[in-house]
Amino acid sequence: MRFAFIFALVLGAVPLGAAAQDAQTLADIRQELTVLNTEMQKLKRELSTTGKAGQDSQLAAGSVLERVNAMESELTRVTAKAEELEFRINRIVNDGTRRIADLEFRLVELEGGDISTLGQTSTLGGDDQATAPPPAVAPPLETNGAQLAVGEQDDFKRAQEALAESDFRTAADQFATFNQTYPGSPLSTQADVRRGDALRGLGDVREAARAYLAAFSGAPTGPFAAEALFQLGSALGELGQTSEACVTLGEVGVRFPDSAFVSQAAGRQQALGCV
Repeated sequence: MRFAFIFALVLGAVPLGAAAQDAQTLADIRQELTVLNTEMQKLKRELSTTGKAGQDSQLAAGSVLERVNAMESELTRVTAKAEELEFRINRIVNDGTRRIADLEFRLVELEGGDISTLGQTSTLGGDDQATAPPPAVAPPLETNGAQLAVGEQDDFKRAQEALAESDFRTAADQFATFNQTYPGSPLSTQADVRRGDALRGLGDVREAARAYLAAFSGAPTGPFAAEALFQLGSALGELGQTSEACVTLGEVGVRFPDSAFVSQAAGRQQALGCV
């Protein structure tokens, strides 16, 4: 429970409603607008069917009708805006899909591959995967056997080289750009850990702690989880959050008893005076 609190302390709370809002599609919004429009039409007919009431009642009904008309006008505007947005999204998707298909064709052609093996390009933003075979890349890095995109390994190596040369600013920026360019990459956790190292080299320990936490949260049982957790605990200790640091460092041995970072975490706990 206390360990979970550390996550919120480093990163801050995330609104719980965000995920639910993202789940609603444009089609859902249009359907709701259609239902609302139908109900408003029914209400308008009900308000305009009687003509036998007194003057006060007619004035009240007229006032309500004006409000209904205003709501109907706004509903029409929102519906038109939704249709315009849908048109723009479809246009962007179609244009993006054509560009991806063109890039796939050029890559295969440049690498001397068989263009006839190219299948139909997946729709931009869709769940389907392209049927074209991925480029043959020998991944010497920790990828758990996953294939890397074109240029993915080179971009990661460039960031690693900058870190090795103590060019911490360049390394931090390149690792951040890497995770933005290749979301879901098998190297993303490692990139977060190394970005934390670069930020630490710059003296930005707080942001380094955030990077280590992002690495651990993204793959809490992955090959870099123990290192990320140890580095997070060490960073918290440097920030003066001794109690949280002790709890985090203690989790290293609990979660990863066979890791080489267990002894380092114990040494760091001793240095911080953890009980």
